[in-house]
Amino acid sequence: MRTPGLSDIDQRMLLHGIADQLNTIADQLPLADQIRADPAIGEILDDEVRNLARLLGYLAGESALRHRAAARYPAQATPAQRRITLALARAAKPTGGALAALGSAVHDLGVLADLTHQASGPDRHRAIAAAHQHLAVHFAKARSHLARAAQQLRRAADSRPTPPVAAPPSPQANPSRTR
Repeated sequence: MRTPGLSDIDQRMLLHGIADQLNTIADQLPLADQIRADPAIGEILDDEVRNLARLLGYLAGESALRHRAAARYPAQATPAQRRITLALARAAKPTGGALAALGSAVHDLGVLADLTHQASGPDRHRAIAAAHQHLAVHFAKARSHLARAAQQLRRAADSRPTPPVAAPPSPQANPSRTR
């Protein structure tokens, strides 16, 4: 079930590494005051959608690989490995949410770019303001999803399973004392 050659410490480092990648993607996304109908925003979206899609594909593939290994070799799956596998699978949901938000941002940027080529007027100005607002909201949603996924991975990496506590011996197991 373990990725070949990875110790439990290495697997925790893997989770931190993926969390770092998610945070890096979030850091590349423009803030509300940086949003405009600019080709550079489209290039940033292109790059970060590709990076995020690759990372989501990795999460899905690694989760599937580990799940198959656990099903085939159940005796080899340690609690730490199961916790890490579950963390990878759980991170896929907010990562997918971030990707969906970025997909909406691509649409909004296309609308914004189209509006800049339309005739000037009050309707156009309102539509541009609305497109800016939608774009800012979708970037904020993506950053929020990415932060949640990174936080989940870090929490899973840093948590230690509590060792099982041995139950005290039952009274019948102790020899009785005579008075």
